[in-house]
Amino acid sequence: MKTLKCDLCDVTAEGETFEDWMKALQPHYMQAHADVVNDPSHGKADMEKWMAENKARFDAA
Repeated sequence: MKTLKCDLCDVTAEGETFEDWMKALQPHYMQAHADVVNDPSHGKADMEKWMAENKARFDAA
């Protein structure tokens, strides 16, 4: 089980896999960072970049 901080604040989430960690982080992200989630300027490329960067962080933990 790995524990990582949110990429935008100090809240942590745990998961056995990167996918589990993302699922655990999602409710926090939707509530605390709704502005980022709902920003229409963030497209598929931004999401792919977020996934790659955060998977690397998860794998390194």
